[in-house]
Amino acid sequence: MEQIKLILKDIPELHRIEVYEANGGYSALRKALGMKPDEIIEEVKKSGLRGRGGAAFPTGMKWSFMTKDSRPKYLIVNADEGEPGTFKDRAIIEKNPHQLIEGALIAAYAIGAQTIYVYIRGEYVKWMKILQNAIDEAYSRGYIGKNILGSGFSVDIYIHRGAGAYICGEESALMESIEGKRGYPRVKPPFPAQYGLWGYPTTINNVETLANVPVIIEKGGEWYSKIGAPKHPGTILFGVSGHVNKPGIYELPTGILLTDLIYKYAGGVRNNKKIKAVIPGGSSTPALRGDQIEGVTMDFDSLRNAGSMIGTGGVIVMDEDTDMVKVLWRIAKFYWHESCGQCTPCREGTGWMFKILDRIVKGGGRPEDLDLLVSVANNIEGNTICALGDAAAWPIKFGVQRFREDFEKYIKFKSTVLVEK
Repeated sequence: MEQIKLILKDIPELHRIEVYEANGGYSALRKALGMKPDEIIEEVKKSGLRGRGGAAFPTGMKWSFMTKDSRPKYLIVNADEGEPGTFKDRAIIEKNPHQLIEGALIAAYAIGAQTIYVYIRGEYVKWMKILQNAIDEAYSRGYIGKNILGSGFSVDIYIHRGAGAYICGEESALMESIEGKRGYPRVKPPFPAQYGLWGYPTTINNVETLANVPVIIEKGGEWYSKIGAPKHPGTILFGVSGHVNKPGIYELPTGILLTDLIYKYAGGVRNNKKIKAVIPGGSSTPALRGDQIEGVTMDFDSLRNAGSMIGTGGVIVMDEDTDMVKVLWRIAKFYWHESCGQCTPCREGTGWMFKILDRIVKGGGRPEDLDLLVSVANNIEGNTICALGDAAAWPIKFGVQRFREDFEKYIKFKSTVLVEK
């Protein structure tokens, strides 16, 4: 399967507006402003574009949930990117920010929003400056602001810098943060399309999702739908890290074999070692054993059937020497730290999982600890307001089940490893 570059194109200096325009930039916006909003939504539905932020929800359907009344409406670009193992959104902002801006403008027109907020993670200082410069360039050309290109449509874009909380990647916690409150997820329903930012209809889309929109409008939804896996079309920016020879971001059609992604594009495993585990979509997605990945393709359905998820496309490859107990210890520590504490199962359960794992890696593990870990994970899963509880529970639950022999060695031999203080 060959690379198809719809977003991270091989064009030098594409972040500059004159280069972007010279390569067809903002022509999709002109085309969209000549269409009716419902026509744009239908075109995006026809494309089959699914969200690239983790949940893979159909984008056009999400847009169609927005009310048609005269209330103010908002579009939020989720650039928080707090998922460990994920680093694609910052690449878009750095290399092709105007395609993101153009996609956001088209989306705002389609849903009737007059204000766009880009919520960017606090650590992305460099990328925030790049994006702000691109926004300023777009304002100067008349692509943002009042009466855009004489269409009568007006919209403003503001960057809102987060403070580094993973929980604020969840859409309702993100809105609470923009409103100046603590980043606690909201109980749903009501959903953002009915009651979002400051109580008004709101749509939240990931950076990569919106960067696909100009291509869909320019080439047509039907054209886009024929790329990659039929039920999950388009390209995905796969961020491959871990024990590979060529870590990096690879834009490839959905449906590519996971083994091709690792061996053909990422250069294979370092020192020709065997694969012990692969996390296919960021740290919240269950790791697959090395003997589970043959024939698995990188799309929503195939990964679900294999017992994991596409998530954010953050692929972490681990070789045969990897200590999976230590990996899961580190993941558990992260989610315990990042739990907002609003829901009891997550607030208490994430800490319990970490403490059990900490006891195991320090040589004090007991045989019953393994079933206890799974039990705690099961009591978190599905019992929290937002998906952070699930994100914390799934890696541990499936990790114990799939790599039980690693845990049993620790418990049998009372092994210890050097752990962080």
